[in-house]
Amino acid sequence: MKTACHNFARPISRRDALRTSAAGFGYLALAGMCADAKAKQAAPTGPLAPKSTHFPAKAKRVIFLFMHGGPSQMDLFDPKPELNARHGEKLPFDLPGLIRPDRLGKLFGVKWNFKRRGESGNWVSELMPHLAKQTDKLCFLKGLHTEGEAHGQAVLRYHTGQANFIRPSIGSWMSYGLGTENQNLPSFITIDYPMMHGGVRNYSNVFLPAAHQGTQIRVRGERASIRHLQNDEMSLGEQRDQLGVIQGLSRLHRERVGRDDQLDGVIESFELAYRMQSEAPQVMDLSGESKATRELYGVDEKPTDAFGRQCLMARRLSEAGVRFVQVSSGYHWDHHGSIDKNLPESCAKTDKPVAGLLADLESRGLLDETLVVWGGEFGRTPVAQIDRGNAGRDHNPHGFTIFMAGGGVKPGVSHGQTDDFGYLAVDGKVHIHDLHATIMHLMGINHKELTYRYAGRDFRLTDVYGRVVKDIIA
Repeated sequence: MKTACHNFARPISRRDALRTSAAGFGYLALAGMCADAKAKQAAPTGPLAPKSTHFPAKAKRVIFLFMHGGPSQMDLFDPKPELNARHGEKLPFDLPGLIRPDRLGKLFGVKWNFKRRGESGNWVSELMPHLAKQTDKLCFLKGLHTEGEAHGQAVLRYHTGQANFIRPSIGSWMSYGLGTENQNLPSFITIDYPMMHGGVRNYSNVFLPAAHQGTQIRVRGERASIRHLQNDEMSLGEQRDQLGVIQGLSRLHRERVGRDDQLDGVIESFELAYRMQSEAPQVMDLSGESKATRELYGVDEKPTDAFGRQCLMARRLSEAGVRFVQVSSGYHWDHHGSIDKNLPESCAKTDKPVAGLLADLESRGLLDETLVVWGGEFGRTPVAQIDRGNAGRDHNPHGFTIFMAGGGVKPGVSHGQTDDFGYLAVDGKVHIHDLHATIMHLMGINHKELTYRYAGRDFRLTDVYGRVVKDIIA
């Protein structure tokens, strides 16, 4: 072993180094331990192999659209005539929780018009004209509530179920429980995820096997990129030889030291990275999309180009078999001030791309098996917050709205409601744990049974909470 290791350090050619290393370690034997990519695709056996569900699933995959900052429910989907009628008055009940009364002013009415849209008659603000045309596909949850009045707490709760502890993200749990449909792509991909308010913890595997960590990609121009995926110095054949040596050594080490989840994750990640080189570049290339499709998402238009490309990439990844795709709109929904200017700008960036995604999924026959979730970490208050002389709304975790579409939810439905001012969830209340339980249920998973033993106890995404919102399931 020492002699062979020494050979790696000698100034010889790469091919000679590979041959010498392979011979020194018995490469012919080791290569048999490192399955060929085609064999893996035909009969996957690794941690990302497809797994059986607890019961028949209504959805096969999830697209998780995160509106970072907290969209204002009463300005978008939850009209409150009483709020408008009493604009400028004092809120007629005590503030809940720890909301800071020194930052809150009088009741702050909504300036934008609402209309009942589609055959369902659901209310949608004029700020969302494109989504208004898709409203018969949407299932609104208007009684959401959570804990955490700061972004950091609420964002972590929304993605991991926990506000104060580092826990695996929902995408990692999905990967762990179901594997993936395409062995040449990761099971969990996060697109352009921001590094603030939790950063990598919002797509981390934490104590789950490392293969279930979210893979971050960035969409810039016509192509998305994954860091260090391509090797421009070696051919695929040379990489296969090199990988055989590395994987063989890793497995020999594992046989000596016993099970090691991190090492298993490294072994799998090397294999996946090799397989991805044949498929990922084509999937992550937008240049072949038609002009009509690009227009549908608002690609090449302002202000929709950036988020339109992200949503189009999410469709391509889902269509290619990625189990869980997470998309972030960027941190621009936090409207403490100048909401009359900033909220329309946020809507204009995202409205057309999201509506385009829904229409595109439906036209391709994918929507029925793809669950789309749209929402932020919390909502906004019905009272004004004055920031630099301009009115906005503060954080409100006590009552807010998200919507879901496709993947087994009832279309054109509105479930739950807040009080007359849009502050507190009062009917059809859905906690974030309930939302997670429902997403898992639609994917064929019993949230109470998908557990992982760590540090002496069984963990699950919903901890000891969560109920499935059966009223919204088709």
